Amino acid sequence: MKLLAVEANQFGNYYRPRYRQVADLGADLYVLNGTGTADFWPADRYRLAGVGHVDELIRQAKDWHAEVGFDGVLTFAESSVIATAAVAAALGLPGVGVEAALASRNKLIMRRAYERGGAPSPRFRLVEDLDAALGAAEEFGYPVILKPTLGAASLFVFRADDAEQLRERYAQARSGIEQMDAYTMEAEGVDLGPHGLLVESFLDGHEHLIEALVWDGEVYLGSIVDRITAEGDTFDDDMHHAPTVLTAEQIAAVHAVVTAGVRAQGLVRSVVHAEVRFHRGAPYLLEIAVRPGGGGLDHMARRSAGYDPIRTLMDVARGVRPDVRHYRPTDVHTVALCLISEGGTIESIELPEGMAEDARLLHLKITAKAGDVILRPPHGNDILGGFGVTGSSFEDALRTAAELAEQVRVKVR
Repeated sequence: MKLLAVEANQFGNYYRPRYRQVADLGADLYVLNGTGTADFWPADRYRLAGVGHVDELIRQAKDWHAEVGFDGVLTFAESSVIATAAVAAALGLPGVGVEAALASRNKLIMRRAYERGGAPSPRFRLVEDLDAALGAAEEFGYPVILKPTLGAASLFVFRADDAEQLRERYAQARSGIEQMDAYTMEAEGVDLGPHGLLVESFLDGHEHLIEALVWDGEVYLGSIVDRITAEGDTFDDDMHHAPTVLTAEQIAAVHAVVTAGVRAQGLVRSVVHAEVRFHRGAPYLLEIAVRPGGGGLDHMARRSAGYDPIRTLMDVARGVRPDVRHYRPTDVHTVALCLISEGGTIESIELPEGMAEDARLLHLKITAKAGDVILRPPHGNDILGGFGVTGSSFEDALRTAAELAEQVRVKVR
């Protein structure tokens, strides 16, 4: 199979391990970047458009398709889902469609779709200024969540417990969303919908990350991961456990909510990364993305649930029904965490000796290096990377993760 991966603007080397997975699973993978580095992928399967405009991406993809004959188009980048949908449509290949991609990218359009479709989600309001934000918070009741319409990775997502906090966070978020990578790396020439800030009502319960598939309207939950982080007024996806502790009844409720959201977003055939949070005992949708979840979620899905989001994406991209089943956990417990430091310039990162060869290690990915500047809230949500481990129980896996994390040495200036 010949697959084309698209990044409107190359996000460093972050997605290269995912591309290698696709190639290892048997695909001839070609990569088209709008902007980026010249040596990112083998030269005979790599093209650099030189600009991140969707028209140029489409032009280059069409020319390449005429030479190679691609079977499908895919992306792992949240900031490229709309451009990728446009490329797939222009090539006449399977895709979610530009309209559904927009509804799966812009949080305001997504929330409006949920409202129309009856999919449970937080109360929300697009706020043009601080007064509007304060008015929405008074109506919803504190605490409230402030978030960008075009965000990702919890960038400039804040919890405000009172009006004083909201005033401070609103100023930080309003300034920050103009420079965040999740927005600046979008393709030019695509309709992104409103770029601004939402105030949302707070959901008070536990949170879960789901890798799933929708095929001809039927939703299959492949993996359910529990977020086990102690929260404050900023958010990091920093520690997770799978398989889930949710009961069969709770899983059925989550399936119903994800199905309602998928239909509201107009998705018929797609991989799905859904984030669900419980409130007063019932599940609510935070978002549904049309790409596999990031970090180590694909590794956790394979080991804790026997579901492979990467292979599923490859099948969907070429219009082949994946071999999937409804959620069925294994007896392997996994814990994954992000490596987080103080903000500043990295001087060094040292891993414990033999960590990479540890049989308990599920995955290891270091994304930062000496000289990199790490921005932490309220300026950004940069991390150093992350790793995951396996265990015979949740407690066993958690102990192993804590043991290894304590041995990582980071110097920040």
